Amino acid sequence: MRKYFKTAFVIAAFAAVLFLLDGTSQNAQVMTNKTAPPIEMPKVIELAKGSKQGTVTFNHVKHNSGEYSVSGPIQCIECHHTAQPASELAKHPPLKTDWPAGRTTMLTMELFNTDPKAAGIAACRDCHAKAGEKPKLLAALPVLKDPGSTTMTTLTNQLAFHRTCDACHFSMSMNRPDSKVPSATICASCHKRGT
Repeated sequence: MRKYFKTAFVIAAFAAVLFLLDGTSQNAQVMTNKTAPPIEMPKVIELAKGSKQGTVTFNHVKHNSGEYSVSGPIQCIECHHTAQPASELAKHPPLKTDWPAGRTTMLTMELFNTDPKAAGIAACRDCHAKAGEKPKLLAALPVLKDPGSTTMTTLTNQLAFHRTCDACHFSMSMNRPDSKVPSATICASCHKRGT
């Protein structure tokens, strides 16, 4: 009888171990099958952190909704200019870098909403780093020849932001005088100290 009891005990213990291992493996599967949270477009981006002039709060939603533009929503590629095929970039000199290289798609909200990872979005500072720093995605900071001269300009993040933002703000003030667009010539209209 003791022999049967020992055998039954061993079988029960073995079954309990198998049951626990099976439960552990199912829990492990549940944990590994968890998906990462969806990638979302940032609603507000804080730029110029550490600037002596103060930070700049960029409302991404209002800029691409049409609220802040001359003629409808601002296209993603107006700022994220690398997010289009090289053949399209060639139509808009001096732009020339597509990222990822060889891309065949143009960044749109529809593409981003369908598959954010495949949209291939580089942040501004990935190519336009601070002066003296190497950009994340390029071998060196972009350089362009100034129109009508031999002067070469290095497009640091500061210069790239000011060229892009100021041009758009200037266009808005000329085409929509009733708008409350920040002035392209008054730093404090975008830069806020103490924020």
